[in-house]
Amino acid sequence: MSAEGVGKLVCVTGASGYVASWLVKLLLERGYTVRATIRNPSDPKKTEHLRALSGAGERLHFFKADLLEEGSFDSVVDGCEGVFHTASPFINEVKDPQAELIEPAVKGTLNVLGSCAKTPSVKRVILTSSLAAVVVNERPKVPGVVVDETWFSDPDICGKIELWYVVSKTLAEKSAWEFAKENGIDMVAINPGMVMGPLLQPTLNTSAEIISSLINGSQTFPNLVFGWVDVRDVAKAHILAYEVHSASGRHCLAERVMHFSEIVKILHDLYPDVKLPEKCADDNPLTPTYEVSVEKVKSLGVDLIPLEVSLKETVESLKEKKFLSI
Repeated sequence: MSAEGVGKLVCVTGASGYVASWLVKLLLERGYTVRATIRNPSDPKKTEHLRALSGAGERLHFFKADLLEEGSFDSVVDGCEGVFHTASPFINEVKDPQAELIEPAVKGTLNVLGSCAKTPSVKRVILTSSLAAVVVNERPKVPGVVVDETWFSDPDICGKIELWYVVSKTLAEKSAWEFAKENGIDMVAINPGMVMGPLLQPTLNTSAEIISSLINGSQTFPNLVFGWVDVRDVAKAHILAYEVHSASGRHCLAERVMHFSEIVKILHDLYPDVKLPEKCADDNPLTPTYEVSVEKVKSLGVDLIPLEVSLKETVESLKEKKFLSI
């Protein structure tokens, strides 16, 4: 255990999620005492993997809190020095985007920040945003273009093409910056791309499911490009954004920007015997790749784990948890 967090109390919202579980693990390793909010703390699928972490017995405390219930975070953040707001739904299949994605993301973020604004103990809030809130706009994304923290996605464009998750993350982050400015909250945002790496939680999360579907018999791969990053780097970036006093603003996080065809190729090199999709889901030219500036996040002290390592450890973790047919 390192000493950075000894004697310090922090809160992690949505603590049972993929990124949040790693965040809790690393915070406990650094000596922090963690208040973890979960919608249903009596569900063992949400808590058992966290209770098993080193230090959890003494320094991890669960609280029930609902993103849509105003004031439900008041008592949880009271006394905390830092608040990590990771809770936000990430689902691809939605029937009612407003109720399932946009409202919990936007209203939930404002509820958590509202509780922080009332609480003098809170020194800094770390917001889990996404590259989704950065890259989807009219600007060209082609080789040689470098996307950085100054970019914002355009909710109107995203709404027209029904990218509801992107809408939810963009509106939530924009609302958060407005609220933080108006209420004098010291907030730092982390904007990761598609998150890979080993799973701590027992359930299959959306980004890991993308990899499992490629291996579990998908006939095609999507004609899409993402920034890809390891879950451990995302968790570490959150903690350093809290601990490094000079940290401010947004931090894009992607080890590499890659088309799905390249992800399939890496998986093929790693697992030559596994049948992987050979053709793209459409006949259009492959979506071009671009670059993402990671200078800010590297200046915090994050050394990014190579994508090949993340992918291999994702697959091994999925195998271990019986999510793969190989």
